Amino acid sequence: MPERPQAESAAKAPKAAKTSTTEKPPAKRAAAKKAATKEAATKEAAPRRQARGERRIAQLLEAAASVFCRTGYAAASTNAIAREAEVSPGTLYQFFPNKEAIAIHLGDELLRRARDMHGQAFLPENLDKPLPELLDAVLDPVIAFNCENPAFWALMHGSGIPGITQEHEELHSGLLERVQDILRAFCPDGSPEELTRVSGMILGIFKAALDLILASEGAERAAYVAELKTVLLRYLEPMLAAPHLR
Repeated sequence: MPERPQAESAAKAPKAAKTSTTEKPPAKRAAAKKAATKEAATKEAAPRRQARGERRIAQLLEAAASVFCRTGYAAASTNAIAREAEVSPGTLYQFFPNKEAIAIHLGDELLRRARDMHGQAFLPENLDKPLPELLDAVLDPVIAFNCENPAFWALMHGSGIPGITQEHEELHSGLLERVQDILRAFCPDGSPEELTRVSGMILGIFKAALDLILASEGAERAAYVAELKTVLLRYLEPMLAAPHLR
């Protein structure tokens, strides 16, 4: 019998199994699993690090506020702020490069709170209240804010930082306009010059009294607040009753 060609025999021979090109070797699978685990752990740890950083910043700002109130901005130092926060100067410098950066961050936060407070103090419905109640509604939140945030007064009037000074001037201008709006509601016939002058006098009286209020505590502070309201009431009552301002 003639022999079959070797090619035909080879074709019928069992073929060797091919290794799948999509399946990774055990070492590579282990490395990929380790990398995925590390990435997941990193993503999970990021919010915790961020939260710790935010708490540290809040701690440093609170310490700075205490130091600025106690010594004034000019005499304050980053070392004093670090001591107040009970951290090392190196820790402080991880978040703020210098004292001015701390003051700007703190000033921005205090200015934001002050704007929110002014919005609560100068509610439109307060215009329907009698003058004594109107004074309570406007002055009480403003005084409370300054008593709860004494660093606001220290920074706005003592830091000399251009950015803070400019924003405070804008805040003051906005406050002056709010006071003028109230006076205009009570005195629709008052001239712009009169309303501007009276508004400026009201703010001047308030600022002078606020120095005494912030320097006192307890019953003495409450007495100064009552005196401020009495002064403004007696100043405004005759004026609002005058024919040219009614």
